Amino acid sequence: MKITSIIAIFTLFWVLSAFLVMPFGVRTHEEAGIEKVPGQADSAPANFSARRICIRATVLAVVLFGAFYLNYVNEWILPQDLDFFTPRNLDGGRG
Repeated sequence: MKITSIIAIFTLFWVLSAFLVMPFGVRTHEEAGIEKVPGQADSAPANFSARRICIRATVLAVVLFGAFYLNYVNEWILPQDLDFFTPRNLDGGRG
């Protein structure tokens, strides 16, 4: 696998991970007991920390990419294993 492919796939895992970890640990002003600014949305976070989200996303992305790369190298799950619409022969093969 080329380094450009590794960077691109890791970036995709990182963005996915960032969206997955973003809602965890965030509290609204009401939950935190802090007074809201006039005009502020009720759902606005009171303790948003971009650094914490980046760290969590990086850790999760490393784990997910590690699993992806191990599967790529060892070929545990291949694309033809995910084809559920082509009937199998009795000997286990496709076609």
